Amino acid sequence: MEISVRKQDQILMSLVHYFVTKENYSPILVQGVKDEIWLENIHGPYRVIRINSNYIHNNEQFEFDQYKIKGILSQIKKKTFSFRVNALNINLNENDYQKSVILKNIDNITVKSLADIENNKDLLEIFPNLKKGLYKNTGSIDMIFNVTKDINEKTEKDNKKYEKIFSKKEPLITYILIGICTILFILSMILSKAIYEFDIKTLLILGANNKLLVKSGQIWRVITSAFLHGGIAHFMINMYSLYIIGKEIEGHFGKINYLTIYFFSALCGGLLSAVAGKAGVVSVGASGAIFGLMGALVYFGLCYRLYLKNSLLNQILPVIAFNLIIGFSIAGIDMWGHIGGLIGGFLMAMALNVGAISKKGDKINGIILSIAFVLILLLILFFI
Repeated sequence: MEISVRKQDQILMSLVHYFVTKENYSPILVQGVKDEIWLENIHGPYRVIRINSNYIHNNEQFEFDQYKIKGILSQIKKKTFSFRVNALNINLNENDYQKSVILKNIDNITVKSLADIENNKDLLEIFPNLKKGLYKNTGSIDMIFNVTKDINEKTEKDNKKYEKIFSKKEPLITYILIGICTILFILSMILSKAIYEFDIKTLLILGANNKLLVKSGQIWRVITSAFLHGGIAHFMINMYSLYIIGKEIEGHFGKINYLTIYFFSALCGGLLSAVAGKAGVVSVGASGAIFGLMGALVYFGLCYRLYLKNSLLNQILPVIAFNLIIGFSIAGIDMWGHIGGLIGGFLMAMALNVGAISKKGDKINGIILSIAFVLILLLILFFI
């Protein structure tokens, strides 16, 4: 006995197959819904696509459905820390009637056949490959198996990418950075003949940051100062922070990208410290670079907020906010170095791209903004 697939189910499976395998949308679980599929792609022309096979017979039911969509989109915004979520609502079983409610950020289309999709100019303008990419072998049970197989293969391929990014790796570069800081800490301790607080002369000899010295041409101090510390407490706190945050960034971004973020953050932190700091102030510490790693972690969290869920809002941002508040509250902390590093790390993470999920446009913007930020700091430091 030949098993046939309903026309609505054919259209639904063809659309889901296209959006998942060709446009990188992922199914999302929405509680309390029936006979509708929700897809999401944070970089898609529509953040959310909803395919609804429920029968909508009049304007009142359509209006109720629109506000239901709006409520679900609001939940998605909160859970993924998004400022705006636009949606495409595709109704497969809709009567003809006059629509009186059109909500912002929700576009609606009615599809009753594959021909409706292929002839929809607005849809083809947004998804130019839709006509060619639609699964056409419809009407038989083979369609279910083939569509399911293609979607499972795409999901498995994506999961392997994410496993590679999120898998734990040996933080070799983090150990090396801690080792360099440790060697310079021991050297500072020997030269200062102290352990709790090193004298400024020793730190200046070893490469501490100072506005006047940097402006005189000793630009290398904005980097070398990131490997020096003022005493054992300063050293221990920073090395612990570097180990905790550094191994995460090294695992997510890779060793070369991690080093790039670290040194660029140190550069930005050192430059902003020299620009905004007072002439007689001497600053040292890996804090600027560490704040840069936090900035990179924020960008990573924004890109992968669908997978990290509420971690960005509940863990990453509160830690940064707490450290900034502490820095502004306690005298002697170089907050300009922290802020410069934070900005630099975020911009460089954008410039380097994050694995499988960030857009090419973000990379270009990141490169331009990173260069512009450094050039502006250099211009202010040396010419204003």
